[in-house]
Amino acid sequence: MKNVLIFGASGHGSVVLDILEKSKEFRPVGFLDSFIKKGTKKNGNRVLGSELDLLHIKEKHNVYGGIVAVGDNWVRRRLVRSILCLAPEFIFINAIHPSAFLGKNVHLGNGTAIMPGVIINSNSTIGDHCILNTRASIDHDGILSDFSSLAPGVCCGGNVHLAVGAAISLGTLVIENIGIGAWSVVGAGSLVLDEIPENIVAYGSPARIIRKRRAGEPYLGIPRNRKDLKFPFTYTA
Repeated sequence: MKNVLIFGASGHGSVVLDILEKSKEFRPVGFLDSFIKKGTKKNGNRVLGSELDLLHIKEKHNVYGGIVAVGDNWVRRRLVRSILCLAPEFIFINAIHPSAFLGKNVHLGNGTAIMPGVIINSNSTIGDHCILNTRASIDHDGILSDFSSLAPGVCCGGNVHLAVGAAISLGTLVIENIGIGAWSVVGAGSLVLDEIPENIVAYGSPARIIRKRRAGEPYLGIPRNRKDLKFPFTYTA
């Protein structure tokens, strides 16, 4: 089995760990996380350091590759870029839960997480570093561009196209032949009947454009029991 690292030791990282532990190809050796103390144990695996320790840890543990397990699309892209600056040849693996269904002629990029119960139907293309969360589905001829994501329970009809960094939130329905623009966010429980331009926040049933969205603006909520948390990133393109 190939030794791999998980970048990000949050809840999303724990789900990715669970998937990789079910794999017959990969063996997780630990997490790298800049915001959790080195040595902290998460679901039986330790935080070995931050991404800045990558080269040392890669050699020490004979690491084949890894996956960035960060839910925010923009932050995930930043971390991928940081890793590639440190290790330009680093191999990004896919984490695919055994209960996921992939149809005929489905093409996957690298570094993508596919969670339990996901359905990707025939002739669909999934880019690099995407997230298809629990029980999300995309029908035939769908496209998820790099760093885009579907939250749990999202259902997309045929020929739906998410541009780079687009995010569709919990339980949203998207009818066939719809495009979601780059870095746009569709809010939870929406019904999308029309195209969504880039850099937009939209939600509702039917979904309506609410406002423009600035580059890197956070869109994933802070848990109510963690109001002490401050968003730790300064966004740059």
